[in-house]
Amino acid sequence: MNLPQERKVRVAITLGKGAQVIDVAGPWEVFQDVRVDGASPFELYTVGSSMDMVIMSGGMQLIPNYSVTDAPQPDIIVSPAHQNCSAINDWIKRSSLASGIVSSVCTGAYHLAEAGLLDGLTVTTYHQSFDSLRKKFPRVNVHRELRFVDQGQVITAGGL
Repeated sequence: MNLPQERKVRVAITLGKGAQVIDVAGPWEVFQDVRVDGASPFELYTVGSSMDMVIMSGGMQLIPNYSVTDAPQPDIIVSPAHQNCSAINDWIKRSSLASGIVSSVCTGAYHLAEAGLLDGLTVTTYHQSFDSLRKKFPRVNVHRELRFVDQGQVITAGGL
């Protein structure tokens, strides 16, 4: 991934109905805590299908920073576990063309697969979803024994 010279690295985390709080907050915390020369190199934001409030796991409510219609082009996309949403999947597909890294946490791998980004790749997901991901997307090689799989531009991670 080529790092931008004039701005921070943009990290977009998708935010859909039923999003798992830990799948959103965990990556957010990791990126926010990185320091290079005392400053964060990342610009973090959430992207929802609209600007409507999203009800996450446990009832947490969050309004996305952007919708799929006005989000800045990300350098890194993080897709956490949340309900399937064609608007978000379409945004991931479009935005991935110019992003350096597309990643998933837990069953967020389904969103990347729906966007057609996992065909022919080895991936992982939440351990109780190995079989269903493999069945729904037979061109995706689901690895059962790895907690994360780095395929270069595409990185997938298991869940809790």
